[in-house]
Amino acid sequence: MTSGAVIRSLGLRQARARTAWWFLAPSLLVLTAVALWPLGRTFVFSFTDALLTEPDFYSYIGFDNYRALFEDPLWWQSVRNTLYFTVISVSIETVLGLTIALLLNSHIAGRGAMRAIILIPWSIPVVVSARMWQWMLHDQFGIVNHVLKMAGFIDSGIAWTANASLVMPVIIAVDVWITTPFMVLLILAGLQMLPRGIYEVAAIDGVPAWKQFTSLTLPLLAPSIAVAVLFRLLDALRMFDLSFVLSSNSDDAKTVSIYAREVLVNFQDMGVGSAASTAVFLMIAVVTAIYVTVFRLNRRLLGV
Repeated sequence: MTSGAVIRSLGLRQARARTAWWFLAPSLLVLTAVALWPLGRTFVFSFTDALLTEPDFYSYIGFDNYRALFEDPLWWQSVRNTLYFTVISVSIETVLGLTIALLLNSHIAGRGAMRAIILIPWSIPVVVSARMWQWMLHDQFGIVNHVLKMAGFIDSGIAWTANASLVMPVIIAVDVWITTPFMVLLILAGLQMLPRGIYEVAAIDGVPAWKQFTSLTLPLLAPSIAVAVLFRLLDALRMFDLSFVLSSNSDDAKTVSIYAREVLVNFQDMGVGSAASTAVFLMIAVVTAIYVTVFRLNRRLLGV
């Protein structure tokens, strides 16, 4: 390639880049207005003694809010609850999502109807689903206790969401019921994009089905699974509504988002509440960065 052709190619790339930035500019402005600006204000307020009742009158106090936050045992309990919920729920949803997606991708009768039915839990608003499950799990009038009594598994009703040892497993179970269809949808889309030719060649060569799954399907499907898991991680780490409705704001199921809301709204402390919100943002950013880095390293090591 001659020097003139190289220069023209570079000029064309720069022109395309400028055009792309012009198209992106409106979205970036909206993003700055609705996300970056409030985030920046929250970060600034985290270093002040501002109160929600008087947000315009404050003074800077350095890292005192963060010290108060990290010295609060309830904050660390909410961090443990959030991480526990995230790891368990996302793991179960990923396994179930992959299993159901493989089933729906196979040649079985009625798979079209099954695809529509399985999306119903995810289509219901989370608050509505949480309230529905709260009624179903009622210790006296809930259908769950009624069925268990009829089957002879229990003698009296169980207060599922009032029991400290049961409330978090119950929240995880409800979240799995709600969000597994989302994982199924993303993984199923990835399955349908896989090239069929390699499976035909593998079948001709006599490669067993389990070997095709481990050597072909999983490596090729890894990017789709990674994206699905990343979306669920981001959603689970900031979980608020499900725990707030089901646990009646119990400390045993308090998440970092609920903690931040409680300090900010109930106690009117904008400084500590902003520090908690900033810590939530940083926690999500760190977990996401670690996840993306590990996934890229694994892909390089595997040569995928």
